Amino acid sequence: MNTRLLATTALLLLLGVPASAHRLDEYLQATIISVEKDRVQASMRLIPGVAVSSIVLASLDTNGDGVISEAEQRTYAESVLRDLSLRVDGKSASPTLVSEKFPAIEEIKEGLGEIQIQFTVDLALGGPERRIIFENHHQNAISAYLVNCLVPRDPNIKILTQNRNESQSFYQLDYSQASIGSDPVTVKGWSTIRGRMGSVGFASIFRLGMWHIAEGTDHLLFLLTLLLPAPLLVLGSRWAGFAGVRLSVFQTLRVVTAFTIGHSITLALAALGLVRVPSRPIEVLIAVSIFLSALHAIRPLFPGREAGIAAFFGLIHGLAFAVTLAELGLGRSERVASILAFNLGIETMQLIVVAATMPSLVLLSGARAYCVLRIGGALFAGFASAGWIAERMLYVHNPVDAVVGSVVHHAVWLAGVLFLISLVCWSLPNVLDRRTPQPDRYPDRHSSAPDVRTVADLLSAGNAQCMFPSRSE
Repeated sequence: MNTRLLATTALLLLLGVPASAHRLDEYLQATIISVEKDRVQASMRLIPGVAVSSIVLASLDTNGDGVISEAEQRTYAESVLRDLSLRVDGKSASPTLVSEKFPAIEEIKEGLGEIQIQFTVDLALGGPERRIIFENHHQNAISAYLVNCLVPRDPNIKILTQNRNESQSFYQLDYSQASIGSDPVTVKGWSTIRGRMGSVGFASIFRLGMWHIAEGTDHLLFLLTLLLPAPLLVLGSRWAGFAGVRLSVFQTLRVVTAFTIGHSITLALAALGLVRVPSRPIEVLIAVSIFLSALHAIRPLFPGREAGIAAFFGLIHGLAFAVTLAELGLGRSERVASILAFNLGIETMQLIVVAATMPSLVLLSGARAYCVLRIGGALFAGFASAGWIAERMLYVHNPVDAVVGSVVHHAVWLAGVLFLISLVCWSLPNVLDRRTPQPDRYPDRHSSAPDVRTVADLLSAGNAQCMFPSRSE
């Protein structure tokens, strides 16, 4: 039985009515999804009811000449795809239009016309357990949605669960995909990297590591949130004044190095097959790590122990990094070089991000504006982590991925604007508050014995949540 016949049969079962009968007042949109090793194929059937056919025709026949031209067909099909939202393993994916077929206008007016649209989505490498989230928002005011998937033809792919909301505009598909050690692997058009690890293979996996950490917004969000209070001193249960450039740089290096050591250990162990942990608990723990770092950025939970926390949760994040390498199908002798290349790629991108953001944080930490930035960043991280925890643990759909993805999409511009603001705040004396003690009067970042006059000054400059910092000489 071919795929087209399977799709038709499944769709008729979904509809539960004869093929010749259609609803009058709804725009029926039925989607059949087929999962393959490196891509997802989907077939959409859109059937306007008689009562809503005029609305659909207005979107189709844009020039009103009574004919749906090929250009109009293509334009409408592309508009349908723009109204779809697809996420694979938490990352946005773009559908590619394959074909479109439109009925005559008379058939649409009679409620018998069926628009057929087919598209594909290319899949990047992923872990043994994968998740596809499909949302359809096309003409949602008049539409009724149906979604289902076909039984995979690949015996290595097994459907685990399907979840839908009541209207079926939201559909979540979880499936497992066993790795195939004998197959070559291609990563987004790169050269085949299976086989002898020469210079091309090493460079490819290095780029894969950079791409993985750049796309892994949860990993970077944990690290950056943990670094938000790095330039600050601790006074009691609140963040206080600017710690000075030297101590800020030292604290940043401690946290980044500890995180690197932590995830490097578990990345190596998991990639060599010495440690195996289900991916879902790891995803939940990663979200929890972000939530805790967000709370710490608001009020000190573990002052002076940030490096230890970074190392501990680095162990968790490293297990997630190893999932990508596990799918490469590399032999044991090849894994050592692949682990090195992949980890170097991760560290390179991680250092690029830290180097692009920390100068701004250090400059701003001597200004009143830093309180707003620190608490605002912590609240954003807390919002994102809470959404991910709900989604990964309870399968509660929420817009967190879309919001975070939108912010990441403008990350370069945001970093540039932040740096300009930090320069302005650093250079304008009226933005800065009174001076804090010199670092040599605070031998430790969270010293508990500053002099009485300094405590009074700090308390008078602070508020309930934020002790406004100042720049050290």
